[in-house]
Amino acid sequence: DVEAACTEAAQGSGKVCQIANDNGGGQLVISGAKAAVELAAKLCTEKGAKRALMLQVSAPFHSALMAPAANVMRDALAGVTKHAPTVQVVSNVTVTPTSDPDEIARRLVEQITGRVRWRETVEWLGANGVTTLYEIGAGKVLSGLARRINRDIATSAVGTPADVEAALAAFA
Repeated sequence: DVEAACTEAAQGSGKVCQIANDNGGGQLVISGAKAAVELAAKLCTEKGAKRALMLQVSAPFHSALMAPAANVMRDALAGVTKHAPTVQVVSNVTVTPTSDPDEIARRLVEQITGRVRWRETVEWLGANGVTTLYEIGAGKVLSGLARRINRDIATSAVGTPADVEAALAAFA
C-alpha cells in the first residue's frame, strides 16, 4: 500500500517519492520531494495507516534526489585504496554479505539513493548467528529498531568514549 501511495503521489506531482527505509514493525519512511511525500502520507492515512508524520530532516535521504551526493561518493571512493575487511559486510541495499572491497564501495554509493532494508538486514543477521549488534555513533535508534525486529539479538549503543571502552572489553 505504501509503495502504491508513493507511485500515485509521484505521478500526481511529477516529483520523486519513494520508500527510503523499511524499519520493521510496519514502520516505513518515505523520501523525495516534499509535496510528493506530503501527498503520499495523506494517501497512506486514507488507505488505513495508523499515522503518517513528516520527519524533520535536512535532505531527501535514500531517494533518487540524492544522486548528486552518490556521484561525489563514487568519485571519492574511486581514489581510495581498498582492502578486504576481516569480516564480511552486509549491505542494507542487498542484504547480502561480501568481502569484496570494490563491491562494498559500490554498495556504499548505492545506499545514498537506495532503500535501507533494515528489517531484512536484522532478520538476516539473526538467521546467520549474529547475537549482538553494536550501534556506533550518537543515539540508540537502530538498537531500538533491531530489538523490535529480533529480541534474541542483544544491542549496545556505542556513542561515548566510555561506551567504546566497554565494547572493547566485551570483545576481549
